[in-house]
Amino acid sequence: MRGILQGSGAPQRLGMAIMLSAAIALGMTQVSVGQPSGPVLVLLAVALALAFVADAAHRATQRPQSDRPWVPVVLLLLICGSLAGAGIGLMQVTRGTGTPAFWCAVIAVWLGAWMVVAQLSDLHLRPGGWAERLRGLLAPLVFGITLLWLWQTGVRGGGVANVILPAPSDIALRFVASAGVLWGDFVQTFVKGALSGYAIGVAAALVFAVLVDRSDFLRRGLLPVGNFVAALPIIGTAPIMVMWFGFGWESKAAVVVAMVFFPMLVNTVQGLTETEAMQRDLMRTYSASYWQGLWKLRLPAAMPFIFNGLKICSTLALIGAIVAEFFGSPTRGMGFRISTEVGRLNLDMVWSEIAVAAVAGSAFYGILAALERGVTFWHPSQRGR
Repeated sequence: MRGILQGSGAPQRLGMAIMLSAAIALGMTQVSVGQPSGPVLVLLAVALALAFVADAAHRATQRPQSDRPWVPVVLLLLICGSLAGAGIGLMQVTRGTGTPAFWCAVIAVWLGAWMVVAQLSDLHLRPGGWAERLRGLLAPLVFGITLLWLWQTGVRGGGVANVILPAPSDIALRFVASAGVLWGDFVQTFVKGALSGYAIGVAAALVFAVLVDRSDFLRRGLLPVGNFVAALPIIGTAPIMVMWFGFGWESKAAVVVAMVFFPMLVNTVQGLTETEAMQRDLMRTYSASYWQGLWKLRLPAAMPFIFNGLKICSTLALIGAIVAEFFGSPTRGMGFRISTEVGRLNLDMVWSEIAVAAVAGSAFYGILAALERGVTFWHPSQRGR
């Protein structure tokens, strides 16, 4: 065992060893009531055989004279296909009829997927090649699909009730059936509440950051107050905003402004101080005014900090808009729908709203990260990507 756990291929070899034990246990009995174990066992055996070949090919590509690094990638794709077939067979289990052999098969497929991701991460591929790009897509895809598959098979095999944790298939069906409602909630919460508050809060923070940069009075007086306000709990400020601005999206935008203003202000002020003394002396040598120095030197140097604040505030904006809707909103919105459907025990609808929020927040963050990569291409953190 000590030899298995040592070396760069330890996760792969350990995964193969445990997956082999699980497959043997699977072959000794039935997978589940009314489900034949033969097809699943054959697919697991194929995955195991390919795994041993892929491990040998992986170690061969570590040698400098190796000119075929694509071989392990192709083998790993074949392993993924075999594991996918076995996983689909296991998902056909009748709800609540999972046997010990069924759970052994689930463990075997999970370990096989874990081994694939580990071996993909260890591959030495030519930078910029097709295999490298394929690895960058395949590794997170296998990891994410495996998590959803474990969720699906665990809920069905264990007979978990929908009011506790619905299966991803049930959530997907509710998502499709309620697409119109989900779209209306998305527009109300994200577009009207979160985005509008985000734009107002970020713009105001940028303006105040320049004023703070020019005034020691504001630097010493506003920033400490800002740290105090930023620490206020949203569950305390949201009801007040609803009382001030009403039940429409305006109160949600006000909550978002309060949440994003000070984090953005602090990041921007810190970024404006990042220039070196020699650079500032050079601008003064050129007789540059304050605004010329700001636009041509200090603001570009502050862009990594500004984008860091923008990305932090992108998550805060959606959270603030959703939580604010718990304290009063019209008959639509993500927060309103979540609070209402929880009371009705419609957990599949609640998870559908969570999925919409997760996709919207991730897309928003990704757009900001792409803009950052284009604007701050000169920064060392971007040049290394």
